[in-house]
Amino acid sequence: MSELVRKQVYITQSQENLLKRKAAEMGVTEAELIREALDSQMYTIGYPRRSAQKWQEEGQFIEERMAGKEHSAQRTWKREELYDR
Repeated sequence: MSELVRKQVYITQSQENLLKRKAAEMGVTEAELIREALDSQMYTIGYPRRSAQKWQEEGQFIEERMAGKEHSAQRTWKREELYDR
């Protein structure tokens, strides 16, 4: 087994109860069950990553939108008016 690193986490009481029950049913330690759960979930849980190309496309889209509109140096509304809505 690879080198283990100690981590301390907080779990709910229901998670604690389930963890104890499952570990006993499977005949493994709670720590082993947690490691197995992490290993299996880390590959299924992902955060969407946007490629550099997607960021460039988005930037180009924004620039095109801004170029198509007239920009006024002066706004036509006052900040206080936003609170009246």
